[in-house]
Amino acid sequence: MLSSDFLALIITFALSLIWLRINDYAAHKGWISSKLSRKIIHIGTGPIFVLCWLLFPNTSASRYIAALVPLAITFQFFLVGIGVLRDDSAVQAMSRTGDPREILRGPLYYGLIFIACTILFWYDSPIGIVALMLMCGGDGLAEILGRNFGRSHLPWNPRKTWIGSLGMFLGGLFLSSSVIAIFVWIGIFSTSFLDILPSLVIISFAGTVVESFPLRDVDNITVTLTAVILGYYLF
Repeated sequence: MLSSDFLALIITFALSLIWLRINDYAAHKGWISSKLSRKIIHIGTGPIFVLCWLLFPNTSASRYIAALVPLAITFQFFLVGIGVLRDDSAVQAMSRTGDPREILRGPLYYGLIFIACTILFWYDSPIGIVALMLMCGGDGLAEILGRNFGRSHLPWNPRKTWIGSLGMFLGGLFLSSSVIAIFVWIGIFSTSFLDILPSLVIISFAGTVVESFPLRDVDNITVTLTAVILGYYLF
């Protein structure tokens, strides 16, 4: 932990912005596709931000100051989406078709959920961390595997594949388990990791089921709500 919330804020903001801009630049240059860049951002931003919580001295204001990072980035998304700001790199990295208005859906919801989970849960409870990691790792890996390797589609949703759902489960479970294990190891959570693991498996499975539903552009919301609701019962 650092002695100052604002020093932690600067470091967190810098790391988040560097990660975002590296992927924006790679997509803009054509080194990776915009679809892949969008999901790499989706997967990596969460763990970077949540692990930076450990830099904050955990004062009464820490969670609100930390939430300024996703708030600032989300506000930028909003301005780009409505056309007030022009950011071709961001649009190419975070939209499927190059339409800036797409940022007002998935990426905007993503940012708002980060703000809410940071303020509501912080690391008083593993609920927020698990919800964010499930959204990042699960939903991100599901689309990457589904698009590249998916052949057999789900009977109730032809837009989703079995391999994509497997990616959702494994990605969510791996990322949530990894980050929670770090918080347990440092001593933030007093329980053992093995005691938490069964709950992580249940939440990841439930999130996978919900993500498979034919509800377009709201996966970030539905998956996170599922994790939060179950978290209240399991943690």
